[in-house]
Amino acid sequence: QVQLVESGGGLVQAGGSLRLSCAASGRTFSIAAMGWFRQTPGKEQDFVAGIYWSFGNTNYAESVKGRFTISRDNAKYTMSLQMNNLKPEDTAVYYCAARLSRESQYGYWGQGTQVTVSS
Repeated sequence: QVQLVESGGGLVQAGGSLRLSCAASGRTFSIAAMGWFRQTPGKEQDFVAGIYWSFGNTNYAESVKGRFTISRDNAKYTMSLQMNNLKPEDTAVYYCAARLSRESQYGYWGQGTQVTVSS
């Protein structure tokens, strides 16, 4: 089992920045990748950004490229999402997720943290 705890959400004006963090515990040695997803009421959960744990390869949703940066600290098993130039459409609950080795999908999720961007 892997436990994930997010922090860092809040309210910010459009154009501002926030940094989300996710701390992993438990079977962290089995983590192959981690990512951020977001969801707004009545909509499906969307992928935001992901990072492969071993080599640090990253990928992003088109809507956040150039504005968001995902990073990880291997030693501390933490992951961060630096969000710059935030837009009202970035408002959502953001979830941290982990995928273990030999698994094809993200199977572990944090509790979510609210990000609200005012116009």
